[in-house]
Amino acid sequence: MQNYPTGKLVCCHDNKRCKWYQSNGGTKTYIPKSNRSLAEKLAAKKYLSCVLEELLQEKKALDSYLKHHNITPSKSKAMLTDFPDYSDLLASHFKASSQHIQDWMNTPYEQNTKFPEHLIHKTISGQFVRSKSESLIASSLHANHIPFRYECALYLGRTPLYPDFTILHPQTEEIFYWEHFGMMDDPSYGKNAVSKLQTYISHGFIPSIHLITTYETAQNPLSTEIVQKTIEHYFL
Repeated sequence: MQNYPTGKLVCCHDNKRCKWYQSNGGTKTYIPKSNRSLAEKLAAKKYLSCVLEELLQEKKALDSYLKHHNITPSKSKAMLTDFPDYSDLLASHFKASSQHIQDWMNTPYEQNTKFPEHLIHKTISGQFVRSKSESLIASSLHANHIPFRYECALYLGRTPLYPDFTILHPQTEEIFYWEHFGMMDDPSYGKNAVSKLQTYISHGFIPSIHLITTYETAQNPLSTEIVQKTIEHYFL
């Protein structure tokens, strides 16, 4: 803000023409059209002043929330993962909406068997997945009553792929695939992700149609909001 000219921009209309003035409190100085750069700088200064004020208000609200918010473990998730008696009684609440979907969920499927030691993140359904982001996606799908399979084999040619999630649409019963790419700031990982997407595309699976993709980097982690909005867009 210190790099901008002093004063504020005032725009006045006279006979459908706009005139610019530089206000320094009690006085206004006319800015000729030939000095448009000054008007642009003052306009940018006013805009940034508004943005700064809004951000400070938001920060104040967040500080107040954090001051009074007591961060405690989720009791609702604990009922599904840590207390078998409760999870058994609640099972019908997460039951599929049709017999076909129920049968699909209960049918055994070929699953990825590589690196089982990486399955360390528990979801609210009690399933173990490979990352915190996958746990977030799986838990959100489960909470929204969306039937899915984790790392179910998909044969595109001779070699199987194992999409992170194979999803049966709860209304249309169409199959969707959801791939989450979690280390896109790693060049080697990014190269493999692009290659995987090319394989999908070459077999007719186009991203954003029946192939859902989400991404993250160390500086831009996957959020609950993004996952929920994605689920709402495709399935709710």
